[in-house]
Amino acid sequence: MVLQPSLKNCFRLSCVLRTPKAGFRSTASEALIIQSVSNDVYQNLAVEDWIHDHMDLEKRQVLFLWRNSPAVVIGRHQNPWQECNLRLLRQKNIKLARRRSGGGTVYHDLGNINLTFFTTRKKYERMENLKLVVKALKALRPQLDIHVTDRYDILLDRHYKISGTAAKLGGTSAYHHCTLLCNADKFVLSSVLKSPYKGLKSNATPSVPASVKNLFEEDPSLTSEMLLDAIAKEYATQHQIDHHITLINPADETLLPGINNKTKELQTWEWVYGKTPKFSVSTCLNMAYKDSVLDIKVNMDVKHGRIEVCNIDLPEQWLPPALYSKLVKSLTGSKFCPNETTTLVTTLLRVCPQDDELHSRWNLLCENMIMLM
Repeated sequence: MVLQPSLKNCFRLSCVLRTPKAGFRSTASEALIIQSVSNDVYQNLAVEDWIHDHMDLEKRQVLFLWRNSPAVVIGRHQNPWQECNLRLLRQKNIKLARRRSGGGTVYHDLGNINLTFFTTRKKYERMENLKLVVKALKALRPQLDIHVTDRYDILLDRHYKISGTAAKLGGTSAYHHCTLLCNADKFVLSSVLKSPYKGLKSNATPSVPASVKNLFEEDPSLTSEMLLDAIAKEYATQHQIDHHITLINPADETLLPGINNKTKELQTWEWVYGKTPKFSVSTCLNMAYKDSVLDIKVNMDVKHGRIEVCNIDLPEQWLPPALYSKLVKSLTGSKFCPNETTTLVTTLLRVCPQDDELHSRWNLLCENMIMLM
C-alpha cells in the first residue's frame, strides 16, 4: 500500500474540489479510499456529513477510514442519560457525540477502527460491506473464527461482538458505518456504557448489550494499522482501483468547504443533548440529614433537553414556600444539565435568608438534584 504524502494530497484534492458538490471528482477511478489525519470525533463525523451532502456518489463510491480519541457516540434517536454514565465521561474528559445515523451507542478510542462505506442509495448494501471486512481479516489471519450475523454484527468465536453497524439513508446518497475492535480499553468501555440514572422513562431507541472482545486478545500481533491496511487492500481489489489511501485533514476548508460549520454544529449542546426524544424522570432521593434519612420524590418531564415540568415533594417546612417556588420556577425551562442547574441554584442561594441550617438543607437538596443529571 502507498500512503500518498499529505502535501501531494492537498494539491491533488484542491485541484478537484472546484465546488462543494463536485468534491473529490476524478475520472481516474470509480472508487476512492480516504483516511482522516484527525482523531477528533466531531471532525470525523462532520466528514461523513460533508461527503453525504456534497459528493456525487453516482460517479464515485468512497471508503472512509477514521479513528478517534476516547469518545462515546450515541445514535441519532437515543437518550444519552439512558445510554451512558455522563458523570464519568465528564470526570475522564471523554467526549460525547451524537451521530446522524440510527443504531446504538458505541465507545471509541484509538484501539477502535471506524469504517464508512458511501454509495448511492440504490447501491447501498451493508451485508456486502461486512463480508468485505471479514474477507480482509481472513486474508490477514486465516485462523480467525469470524462471521456476520443477521443483525449485521461481526462476531468472533461465535459469541463476542467485534463490530457494530449503523447507517443513514438519504434521498439519493447513503452510508453504512461500522466499528472494529482491535485493542480498545474494555474497562473504560464497560464503565462508560453503563447508565447510573434511575427512574428514566423514554421512547428513545435503546442499545442492545453484547459481550465484546478485541481482536488483539485473539492475536496480539495485530495492530489497528494492519487492519486498516488489509481492509483498504480488499476494498481496492473489489473495486478494481489502485491500492492508495488518500489522507485528508477534516479541518481544511480548502478541501472541504463548509466543513468547520458542520463540526461546530455537532459539538453544540442543542445537537448532542437537545435532540434527545422527550423523556421523564420519576425517582426518589434518599437524603441523609442529621440523624434521619429523607425520601424526596422528584418528577420531571424533559423535552429537547430542557425541563418542561418539575415537581419536588419536600417535607413540610424543609424550605420556605417562596424559596421552593423560586427553585421550581427556575428549573422549569432550564437545561437538564448540571452546569446550568449549579448556576441557577447558586444564584438563588444569594437571595436566601442568612440561616446556616437553611443553607445546609438547600445545598443538600441541590447536590442531589444535580446528581440526577
